[in-house]
Amino acid sequence: MADEKKFAGYVCTGCGLGERLDAATLEQTATRDGKMQSCKQHELLCGAEGVQMIKDDIANDGVTHVMIAACSRRAKVEAFNIPDVAITRANLREGVIWIRPDTDENRETTQEMADDYVRMACAELKSMGIPSSSGEQELNKNLLVVGGGITGMTAAIEAAAAGYPVHIVEKSGALGGAVGSYYKIIPTRAPYDAPEENPVPGLVAAIEGNDMITVHLNSSVAKTDGAPGRFEVDITTESGSSETVSFGAIIQASGWKPFDANKLPELGYGKSKDVITGLELEALAVAANGGPIKRPSDGKEVSSVCFIQNAGQCSDKEGHLPYFSGVTDLVSIKQAMYFKELNGDCDTTILYDNLRTPGAGGEDFYRAGQQAMVTFSKGIASEVATGSTLSVKFHDQILNEDTEMACDLVVLATGMEPNSGPDPYAQLAFEEAEEGSAEKETLKQALEVAPPSILNLEYRQGTDLPHLRHGFTDSHFICFPYETRRTGIYAVGPVRRPMDIQQAQDDATGGALKAIQAAEHAALGQAVHPRSGDLSFPSFRKEGCTQCKRCTVECPFGAINEDEEGYPMYNEARCRRCGTCMGACPVRVISFENYSVETVNQQIKNVEIPEEWDEKPRILVLACENDAYPALDQAAQNGVEINPWARVIPVRCLGSVSLSWVTDALNNGYDGIVMMGCRRDDDYQCHFVRGSAMAAERMSKVGDTLDTLNLEPERVVLHEVAITDTQRAPQLINDMAETVEKIGLSPFKF
Repeated sequence: MADEKKFAGYVCTGCGLGERLDAATLEQTATRDGKMQSCKQHELLCGAEGVQMIKDDIANDGVTHVMIAACSRRAKVEAFNIPDVAITRANLREGVIWIRPDTDENRETTQEMADDYVRMACAELKSMGIPSSSGEQELNKNLLVVGGGITGMTAAIEAAAAGYPVHIVEKSGALGGAVGSYYKIIPTRAPYDAPEENPVPGLVAAIEGNDMITVHLNSSVAKTDGAPGRFEVDITTESGSSETVSFGAIIQASGWKPFDANKLPELGYGKSKDVITGLELEALAVAANGGPIKRPSDGKEVSSVCFIQNAGQCSDKEGHLPYFSGVTDLVSIKQAMYFKELNGDCDTTILYDNLRTPGAGGEDFYRAGQQAMVTFSKGIASEVATGSTLSVKFHDQILNEDTEMACDLVVLATGMEPNSGPDPYAQLAFEEAEEGSAEKETLKQALEVAPPSILNLEYRQGTDLPHLRHGFTDSHFICFPYETRRTGIYAVGPVRRPMDIQQAQDDATGGALKAIQAAEHAALGQAVHPRSGDLSFPSFRKEGCTQCKRCTVECPFGAINEDEEGYPMYNEARCRRCGTCMGACPVRVISFENYSVETVNQQIKNVEIPEEWDEKPRILVLACENDAYPALDQAAQNGVEINPWARVIPVRCLGSVSLSWVTDALNNGYDGIVMMGCRRDDDYQCHFVRGSAMAAERMSKVGDTLDTLNLEPERVVLHEVAITDTQRAPQLINDMAETVEKIGLSPFKF
């Protein structure tokens, strides 16, 4: 195949490129320095005529590798989506002319930048192969939904409507989950003025009448093996029978569990039967069967009720929930209106600190509660005194005084906790901890009280989906909702974050569509988001592998196991193509056809490094393609100037960065290196989960390399960048230019 490669370059002169740059020089750079076998110009390369010119060369001249010198690789993606060839892009528009003022004194450095980017693109292309699918499996349209609550039922109905057979596995003896026991639900339609009828009976009937949906009641998942497109799942029943079914993708809709109100003795729970949770109130309302709600202790009709909001929520007390469950205020308004509907003139009070009513109709529903004569009192409850009557003691935040209120019934608005399995990283840490160590004993105790496994994954990295903070299951909740760290397995509903019924059903629909996409992509051998459609997958050179296991441990998605000899065993369908394994490998034997240590190394080496007396520094910028690179593109669109000494190379993830790129760049005479990755906090996560964090860990060792080379530590910096940092990202590069000016050029230029 190597003998059949044919390289062609194409230079666009549109979008002002022809006016700002010497296209003939760029063409010469591509053929002379870049070793392209041909190079052509076009005034609008992304137009129908320009794209057809490229396709004609592919069809008629056998071109296999295409270098496009035009706009950012993030622009005109569809126009330049040409299958069966290797393509690279030199970013001359956003990366050069839009970040450089159009003045005579800038013309030389602007042209130098453009020439460098053409050289870099050609060098990258020469090291690239053409990815092709491994053909691991055919299309498997079967989908598994774990959980038969309202979220799981909605996901099943939506997937079946799209033509995909679904199996629902429900651990109880009936569909419906927690919502199945509700009297009514928060309104989902205008005018949002009253609780709505429970939708569960209608959903159950729809499922029972759908031939595309198979329901397994009193069942659980005993084992999940395989990958997207070929998950093999053992489904067992309480009676002990078992069957194995193959699935293309999996949706976990295991729902939520209520916060344990026994942790709130100061509010009277466990001391009086008349202090209950919101979930227990639903049972009382159903039992009333259209009549008045009666208190549990003596069956007396409730004439006064107090709802205490945020019970055990938003609290830093040990055992409490540090977060707000988002929906409990709306639930209390709904339940307060039960009393107005069923108990006549019942004195109904909602005692709140911060009342939050999210959603389209939240404010309308709150107003409807006011109009129904529900009393909203701003206060913080400190104690519920129990006895023949209940007395709620609280601090009135309007009058700024301590007071109390007598009532027949107290309802605690407790929070939602995810019904997720044990944390797989805790399992992995336990296995790797030293025998007899304090760490191993601590982990053992934590795992002993962990919830039972839900999916029972046969993965090296644990039995269940990894957790975010507080035990919720997700991967990147801003950009990729429903996505988890196990490819082809999607989390939907309250197991992902606290939410109401409408949000859970919307979540279920989105998750079902993602599962369908995963199954379809697996059949084509393509990656799912964020590198959706990428055919490349990692391979390694066995003879160079040291069996260090860093790739298997650091892979965020459990895509690498080990064979009997301890060598890495890759699973294409699980892989997201982030390149973290490549960055982890100390001996550089892992690569992708279209992304490797060499493709980046060649870009680094083919930047023209001026002699030291030219006083033109070179700054290498390794920018994550998910946030940092888009931020730089947007900065260019806004006309933000970036120092002309910088040369930007997009990387798939900062986790893919090899230390060899840093050392080679420094040895080649670069004066500074700036690495930009996604933010790694809980408010804005790395797109590949832990890439930025792992890069920071690896780069902590760069100091030793700099000491060895007698270079200042300021020459290499790592930053976290959000996609909105359109001013900050360019400034970080300009700051490095100022640092280089201050500390001087690299001695390796001499």
